[in-house]
Amino acid sequence: MTDTAHDLLAAAGLDPEIARRITAEATDGADDGELYLEYRQSESLMFDNGRLKSASFDTTQGFGLRAVTGELSGFAHSGEISESALKRAADAVSAVRGGRSGTYAATPAPTNRRLYGDDNPIGAPSFEDKVRLLAEIDAYARDRDPRVRQVTASLAATWQIVEILRPDGSRARDVRPLVRVNVSVVAGAGDRQESGSHGFGGRESFERFIAVDRWHHAVDEALRQALVNLESVPAPAGTFDVVLGPGWPAVLLHEAIGHGLEGDFNRKKTSAFAGLLGERVAAPGVTIVDDGTLPDLRGSLTIDDEGTPTSCTTLIDDGILVGFMQDRQNARLMGVAPTGNGRRQSHAHVPLPRMTNTYMRAGSMDPAEILASVEDGIYAVNFGGGQVDITSGKFVFECTEAYRVEKGRVGAPLKGAMLIGNGADALTRVKMIGDDLKLDPGIGTCGKGGQGVPVGVGQPTLRLDGLTVGGTDTRR
Repeated sequence: MTDTAHDLLAAAGLDPEIARRITAEATDGADDGELYLEYRQSESLMFDNGRLKSASFDTTQGFGLRAVTGELSGFAHSGEISESALKRAADAVSAVRGGRSGTYAATPAPTNRRLYGDDNPIGAPSFEDKVRLLAEIDAYARDRDPRVRQVTASLAATWQIVEILRPDGSRARDVRPLVRVNVSVVAGAGDRQESGSHGFGGRESFERFIAVDRWHHAVDEALRQALVNLESVPAPAGTFDVVLGPGWPAVLLHEAIGHGLEGDFNRKKTSAFAGLLGERVAAPGVTIVDDGTLPDLRGSLTIDDEGTPTSCTTLIDDGILVGFMQDRQNARLMGVAPTGNGRRQSHAHVPLPRMTNTYMRAGSMDPAEILASVEDGIYAVNFGGGQVDITSGKFVFECTEAYRVEKGRVGAPLKGAMLIGNGADALTRVKMIGDDLKLDPGIGTCGKGGQGVPVGVGQPTLRLDGLTVGGTDTRR
């Protein structure tokens, strides 16, 4: 994919042939490598407690030059795109070759597919209009209920141009918009205060997300969560059947299972799934994919950060482990094809195999029937933070909205519920899969190796039997 309107080499005054020659010299004898160029604009505004608390605008650019030999990578980066800076970087990365004379990996196949537009979302609406909108969100939330004590609203956008130049002269370019809107509400009654939040976004302009009905819904949803939590009671502790709601609760799937299905952890045999390819790792009916090809979604990419077109990669098919997410280096070392999952936070970072939009496909059960089937359990609708050990698969996740379920009826909201378990084990405990697949509204950011990248998650309503729930109420 090329776009001469966003040529970073031309903008820097650097001759493409000179850049290609330096890149070729730096990677001569290596197995792989590329010159990655980036230009990025970022803007964020936060309105808190009735006033504009922070606003920022930033422009960055630079390049990362990489040479890969076997399991080793030589990498250098600079915020200056120039011939002299590129030559200094080439001297640094060429040392990784170690006198080898390798066979250079083939260039990724080009694509004319476009999964999102290239309009810069930072330019419209204007800064003044954005501040005015945040003030309207604050006023609307406070007018909704007298128990509202604090409102925090934010708008954030980035506009990124990336270009990958390879030693054979091939160039791949992508222009990536990204926006996010978020509303948090704190409601109180007496000495007690509880919070709720709702956010949404994607790879497009602000226009669709700041429509009145959209931000009204965000405020109403954040307020609803806060008021529900005001009525919550201490969560029970013990072993329960757990129903996970559709959409964002798949962040548990992302963290507890998704990372374990990335190629590097399996090549190094540090994943709980290492060595299990072709074997049953989940209950029948469980199919999990990573799909970077869904238009306009936060985790989608036309090409990854190595120039490989993204794909829909099936990871688990009807309970059987069938594949992993791969960048170019790990794919070559494992003898498979790259899947378009080579991602990096910026030009100053090396690419790693990372998720895009990871979700479980729908089943055939009515969600109401799933809830009705639970005699004694927990219904988890929203999640906050959590901790995961990739090697063992053990996880602990905080439920920010959850309910007690008894004899098929959803009861009191719960406070302090924690789901505790092992990702690989949890997959085998899936007993019912709903027909209501839902993707998250566009709020996910994934951390790995000190890098953060935007991602998406999704799932239908799920019933998992016999999960450990941590809580403060030990009575059953």
